[in-house]
Amino acid sequence: MPVLAIQNPVFKPAMRIVTAITNAFPAAVTTSFDHNYITGTIIRLIVPLGFGMVQANQKFGTITVTSPTTFNIDIDTTFFDVFAAPVTFPENQQSSQCVPFAEINSILSGATENVLPY
Repeated sequence: MPVLAIQNPVFKPAMRIVTAITNAFPAAVTTSFDHNYITGTIIRLIVPLGFGMVQANQKFGTITVTSPTTFNIDIDTTFFDVFAAPVTFPENQQSSQCVPFAEINSILSGATENVLPY
């Protein structure tokens, strides 16, 4: 089953599907396509059962963008279970995600970027 997510959201920043998380500090997170996040955004990880690394579920931290599809997050996952996206899973199962919900207040650039068409 392909994982579906809107690549061009009306509101920015948006949820992204997580395809990998490393066991390290800081943890490196890989998304399924360009995340368009900026350094200083605060992200919550959602890691459902079946993906391993359930210890990271609902953890949040500040990110440092390292590429269009990867970022480091200040969470120590060194001793967490290994993240492993299942090859197949039921269509009603949630995908692993990262959800931005805040940013460091000295930056506040993501909150002012309007992507709505005029």
